[in-house]
Amino acid sequence: MGTERIRKLLMQYSVPAIIAMTASSLYNMVDSIFIGQGVGPLAISGLALTFPLMNLSAAFGAMVGVGASTLISMRLGQRDYETAKQVLGNVVVLNTVIGILFAAIMLLFLDPILYFFGASEDTIPYAREYMEIILLGNVVTHMYLGLNAVLRSAGHPRKSMYATMITVALNAILDPLFIFVFDWGIRGAAIATILAQIVSLTWQLRLLSNPQELLHFRRGIYRLRRTIVENILSIGMSPFLMNLAACFIAILINKGFKEHGGDLMIGAYGITNRVAFLFVMIMMGLNQGMQPIAGYNYGARQYDRVLRVLNLTMLGATGVSLIAFLLGEVFPGVAVRLFTTDEQLIDFAVTGMRLSFMMFPLVGFQMVATNFFQSLGMASKAIFLSLTRQLLFLLPCLLFLPRLFTNFTSWEGSWGVWCAIPLSDILSAIVTSILLVRQLRYFKRNISLKTTA
Repeated sequence: MGTERIRKLLMQYSVPAIIAMTASSLYNMVDSIFIGQGVGPLAISGLALTFPLMNLSAAFGAMVGVGASTLISMRLGQRDYETAKQVLGNVVVLNTVIGILFAAIMLLFLDPILYFFGASEDTIPYAREYMEIILLGNVVTHMYLGLNAVLRSAGHPRKSMYATMITVALNAILDPLFIFVFDWGIRGAAIATILAQIVSLTWQLRLLSNPQELLHFRRGIYRLRRTIVENILSIGMSPFLMNLAACFIAILINKGFKEHGGDLMIGAYGITNRVAFLFVMIMMGLNQGMQPIAGYNYGARQYDRVLRVLNLTMLGATGVSLIAFLLGEVFPGVAVRLFTTDEQLIDFAVTGMRLSFMMFPLVGFQMVATNFFQSLGMASKAIFLSLTRQLLFLLPCLLFLPRLFTNFTSWEGSWGVWCAIPLSDILSAIVTSILLVRQLRYFKRNISLKTTA
């Protein structure tokens, strides 16, 4: 990690992560495609209503998983193997406790929560049926994602990739079986999701039970240690707040579309979001490949290698986001028709994709920069950048643009909801650039001093 060529290391760690994250996004797309084609357009809208709740669940999962994986990378770079082992045990306990508590609270208040998210009498049955199953399997989901992050940081990116691919393959097989053959509708898609995760989690548990592995389950690592928990939560606070903000923003988007467009407009956002999610997950795979390399070399004070991995990751993410931009602007209909045959829903989604993908090339840059600070344990900067796009810019745009479009233009208010997305991308990229340039100057000064000495 500290001597191998950065390009080779990044390929070694990011390619499996990209495959895994792409598979993970396809896993979500498969659900949406089969639900749209097998249940109907309103089911797509019902599924879109669950996004805020899924983001909220992901917020807690990411806080533990990302925080623990970053901490493990840094401790391995410092040769502190005992602490790294303790982190593994704390991940298991934290995911179990948080997963159970989250599911119990959400199930108690599920209908009021879904109505608050923008559900109507027509869409809430679909959203409820899906989320009841997902929440019952919430502990499995948290543990599966958390242990996958640990496997990547422990030097097993391929095994992490295999775990995700197993989940995707099983879900793709079970979805049509449960939806079309057993006629279980949207509930069948949720059952397929949880069953697939159970199989992968079983495999992960077996891998980490091997005493020959550096990180493995053993007695004495499961007691929650204050220092470890605080470090996990402080580092993981950035993705937690990012997902929490995404939850809040998804609620505002759903409510905006319900007010200015109706149930099918919410479904159009659901389709657009799934397509965007595919490219975001690819870029997250690149970031996950960068994370252990940047964390290790930062811990070892090899700042020139830290800069090298940042540059290569930034180049790759920009390329991916440019491909997304071309798809969204030139061929949106091809992507949308995978999800539905309803012509009105197709028209809404095509228009929405063109508008929301307008500034997509900036998304890759912003994601890599945020993850870069997170990988170095600079929690405050990562948190600030995580919240900048969502709350500082996107939130006010969502509150005011729909009314501006309704009152002062000939376009409908739904255009304001769509246009809020690219506008916030521009503004957040400017802020990100300022912070990143300052950090890079610091690294370059240290490299110069090291060379002079």
